[in-house]
Amino acid sequence: MRPADEALIVVDVQNDFCPGGALAVAGGDAIIPEINALLRQFEVRVLTQDWHPADHASFADNHPGAAPFSMTEMPYGPQVLWPAHCVQGTEGAAFHPRLDTDRGDMVIRKGFRSQIDSYSAFFENDRTTPTGLEGYLRTRGVGAITLVGLATDFCVTYSALDAARLGFRVAVKMSACRAIDLDGSLADACQRMMTAGVDLI
Repeated sequence: MRPADEALIVVDVQNDFCPGGALAVAGGDAIIPEINALLRQFEVRVLTQDWHPADHASFADNHPGAAPFSMTEMPYGPQVLWPAHCVQGTEGAAFHPRLDTDRGDMVIRKGFRSQIDSYSAFFENDRTTPTGLEGYLRTRGVGAITLVGLATDFCVTYSALDAARLGFRVAVKMSACRAIDLDGSLADACQRMMTAGVDLI
């Protein structure tokens, strides 16, 4: 077992991000056996879940004439317009059936406010609205976190950068992540994480 002050954060291993899903990440389901093995090694284990209303502002369908993966400006900055995904209560929003969710201590749902997207497990994309994860980890005595899941270059990276900014020691287990890699976004994300002191392992 890992020391009691280390937590595993499993990011968005949901049906819509796995092959066959609405916003599938290539090989997204291939990381599940490794994640399940890691879930047995940590005492503190948190699962995050994208949980969008159907009218979410980040969905291209909700912007007439906008193409999926195009960019728009939101009050909090640039926003990718995604295909509709992880809509609350749908099969796409459910955790992948092979993920060992019973080992999770807590589920953090994010992106449930219709006017703001939420990549990070810690904050919505305005970088100020908290999810409550920091408080939970502090009260559990956690000082170090390891991140795994989907997708490396978006939700995993945003979570890692916020965790580092909050003073946690942060590692990303790259073999247990997969990326979307939009126009070189994976290389850019890795550089940003390393600059912030995140350990890519």
